[in-house]
Amino acid sequence: MPIRVVLAEDNYLVREGVRQLIDAQPELQVVAVCTDFDSLLAAVEEHKPDVVLTDIRMPPTGTDEGIRAAEHLRQVHPRIGVVILSQFSDPDYALALLQKGATGRAYLLKERVSDIDQLVTAIREVANGGSVIDPKVIEGLVAAKVRKPKSPLAELTPREHEVLALMAQGRNNAAIAAKLFLTERAVEKHINSIFSKLSLAEEKDTHRRVRAALLYLSEEKA
Repeated sequence: MPIRVVLAEDNYLVREGVRQLIDAQPELQVVAVCTDFDSLLAAVEEHKPDVVLTDIRMPPTGTDEGIRAAEHLRQVHPRIGVVILSQFSDPDYALALLQKGATGRAYLLKERVSDIDQLVTAIREVANGGSVIDPKVIEGLVAAKVRKPKSPLAELTPREHEVLALMAQGRNNAAIAAKLFLTERAVEKHINSIFSKLSLAEEKDTHRRVRAALLYLSEEKA
């Protein structure tokens, strides 16, 4: 069964370009195309898609309709993934999307649309409950971060580094287990150890996965 996608974008050229790119992928199917906030919500109710791919700004206000749609769907259809396409690399927009959890959420810059592999990966990840953040946005998130003299990542074992690197790619526990030839139980133990060493043990799982991934990526960029 293909991943069923509702596409919301008010710019005709962008909308048709993205639709054609998606329809060319055998694993994806565009079931509805929308141009504004209200028609997006209506299409979701009618088609019950696996993923919503939406512009961050659409009519009627042209401000944050994509973010608001994601928040609404989190409440009424929590299993539907959302990929936000945005022209804004300002981290505040991505943080607004992720503030109530990163599960099934992705934030990509529109310049990535032509990279069909990255777009397909984002759609697939959110359909499976994963999360993806555009690399440029991550750069913005870590730009103001003051590095500590000793990185907390130095406390991790080589295997924990491998697990964290795969987490930063948006992979879930099953995918990490398959990649490293481990059991899912072993992966869970490694992840819990990572959270403990990074002082993230008390946070919600979705939040700490994102925070751990961002910390890893910030150290890689630095």
